[in-house]
Formats: sequence, structure tokens, C-alpha cells
Amino acid sequence: MAGKISIIGQISEIDREIKHREKLYPRLVHEGRMKQVEAEMLMERIYAIRQTLVFCKDNEADIRAYIAAKKAGELP
Repeated sequence: MAGKISIIGQISEIDREIKHREKLYPRLVHEGRMKQVEAEMLMERIYAIRQTLVFCKDNEADIRAYIAAKKAGELP
């Protein structure tokens, strides 16, 4: 397995995967190989993953400070 992957790299990969799915799923639904409800559910999930990653990126400093304080015993 590769080393650490930056949060920016992870978001970039999710964006790539989203674009892929946005092209693929309509075709699969049209061909009857996937139900529309399944495509929608899977897209909702991947959008949620992206939102979580963006939240972590946007709040990275606070998250790191909280973890450091927790490790130092400054928090319950």
C-alpha cells in the first residue's frame, strides 16, 4: 500500500470517481443493468463521502488541535 494520501488527493480522486459514475450510471439504468433508485442511492453516498472529506480539509487545524489536546490529557 502507498504511503499517506493527502486530503486534497483524496478529494481529487472522489471528484474523478463522481465524474465517472455520472457518465456510467445513466447508461446502466438505460440498459436495465441498474435500477434508478440504486444509482441515486450510490450517488448520494459518494457525495456524502466528498462532503466528509471537504469538512475534514476545511477543519483540519481544529481537528488536529482537538486530537493533540485529547492525547495530552487536556480533555475528558
